[in-house]
Amino acid sequence: MFEAAQSCLAVGGISLDRLSERVGSTPFFAYDRRLITSRISYLRSVLPADIKLSYAVKANPMPAVVQHLAGLVDAFDVASAFEMKTALDTSISASHVSFAGPGKTTAELTQAVAAGVTIEMESASEASRVAEIGNRLGIRPRVALRVNPDFQVKGSGMRMGGGPQQFGIDVEEVPSLMRTLSSADLDLLGFHVFAGSQNLHADILCEALSRNVELLLRLAGECPWPVRYLNLGGGFGIPYFDKDRPLDLMPVGQRLADLMEAEIRPNLPDARVVIELGRYIVGESGVYVTRVIDRKVSRGRVYLVVDGGLHHQLAASGNFGQVIRRNYPIVVGNRMDDREMETVSVVGCLCTPLDLLGDNVSLPRAEIGDLIVIFQAGAYGLTASPTAFLGHPLPPEVLV
Repeated sequence: MFEAAQSCLAVGGISLDRLSERVGSTPFFAYDRRLITSRISYLRSVLPADIKLSYAVKANPMPAVVQHLAGLVDAFDVASAFEMKTALDTSISASHVSFAGPGKTTAELTQAVAAGVTIEMESASEASRVAEIGNRLGIRPRVALRVNPDFQVKGSGMRMGGGPQQFGIDVEEVPSLMRTLSSADLDLLGFHVFAGSQNLHADILCEALSRNVELLLRLAGECPWPVRYLNLGGGFGIPYFDKDRPLDLMPVGQRLADLMEAEIRPNLPDARVVIELGRYIVGESGVYVTRVIDRKVSRGRVYLVVDGGLHHQLAASGNFGQVIRRNYPIVVGNRMDDREMETVSVVGCLCTPLDLLGDNVSLPRAEIGDLIVIFQAGAYGLTASPTAFLGHPLPPEVLV
């Protein structure tokens, strides 16, 4: 999606210069509601109509973005009480909000039970606490079991299933836990599995979905209660770097259609089947805009020093050196038509050499006051960054 915005450098139909004037300061994040809507439309056109689409709020919890998506998706997935409140402040029904993640506190679980959201339980002890909270409140909690599969998904940016994990209940432990929970006063809905994120390989995703369905149907066959909910996870990736190729969604949609027709519906005709996506929905809809405040040459190397940095866009800087760093798509926003190019490094305003937004990139010659724009900034940007580091102000976020 970002090529459309990059070609004219407009967000929501507003030119970058005008948008910068409206915001009033840099740095800032801007998200394009038209691109978000377009991505949902594309997903709806490719995925089976019987698949429900859930947005993972953690990808971008900006309230305006979540409110916009409330009219486009079928459900929200949250990972904290704050995200749960953000989701519940929309038109989405509480019964279509799921709460996943390890380490849920008793206070968070109590809020979730009281609100009527679906708690995707990550351990036997969490299940016991949820049952106790329900008895104390006189409310029957809505719950599902998050399963840690006995296989891993290759090609994912982060693996969140297979082997020892803090996520989910090991699949071999699930049958005995189901028998234990069958006597508890819980509204047991079904299962959730999520094995990995940021995957650009359609063949791998197809295989993973097939194995997820096989695993969950096997568990459903042993389940002492009717299975009414299957969350198949997601993990659809977006391209960030030059060599990345966009995910070909068509084979994934076809595999899901085949699985629904041949496997899921014959066995679980009434189950609510969910695909959970975050980055794929919003990642390409956003830009991070920061201004050049100094231009310097050090021993022949040109540095553009900007007023933003890794404290707002940690991923684009290489996550504090924890990954092999590659450049995100980056441009000089107000010099898109300039032909005079140079090789520069774009660095932030923090006192660390890790504050690097563009390393030896070819850009039009930029001067103090020019705008540097980083694309693919719609997901895991501001709220996934160390905003308190060095005490700089928080950047504005706008949805246009």
